[in-house]
Amino acid sequence: MLANKPYVIGLTGGIGCGKSEAAKFLSSLGAAHLDADVISHELTEAGGAALPEIRRVFGEAAFNADGSLDRASLGKLVFGNEPARRALEGIIHPLVQREMLTRMDAAARAGASVVILDVPLLFETGMDALCDETWTLYLPREKQVARVVTRDGLTREAAEARVDSQMAAEKRNALATHAVNTDQPIERTRAELESLYRAAVKKAE
Repeated sequence: MLANKPYVIGLTGGIGCGKSEAAKFLSSLGAAHLDADVISHELTEAGGAALPEIRRVFGEAAFNADGSLDRASLGKLVFGNEPARRALEGIIHPLVQREMLTRMDAAARAGASVVILDVPLLFETGMDALCDETWTLYLPREKQVARVVTRDGLTREAAEARVDSQMAAEKRNALATHAVNTDQPIERTRAELESLYRAAVKKAE
């Protein structure tokens, strides 16, 4: 392995399965953490690189009077509208991937040996191709729905819709190098993640 190429772990998982907490924990162990959701948000903030194309495709209905993105209105435009959702993803995902690559290079120059790519749609967007291995977090569906209801204050129906809009856990687990069941005490989940991380560090050496 080239000395300046970090070992890249793709981290994904269904909504409510604990991915954010896992990423924080892995960062505390020394991994460089790149968050696709954070980058996506930056790309759609005022002056963000995604805004001109979003305006061209979705029009002024997706923007506030001050020119900033109206996230709620854009959400309504794409919710339940498969072509519109795919159009939005076609704008944002390539920009996120390009920025991820830029930040991976920066992490390598800073001496990072392991980089975590935190990507909810890791397999759907093909970003698993950037990774040396992939990890996914999962829960039994009923517990996943319950967590989303509690965390986001949604109705059961709304939580189920969000869970079911994502790739099925079974499919994601089959695609991943490692699948971690987070339906256990957090200490056990952290111990499992730390074991996987230590093994990755050795591969990076």
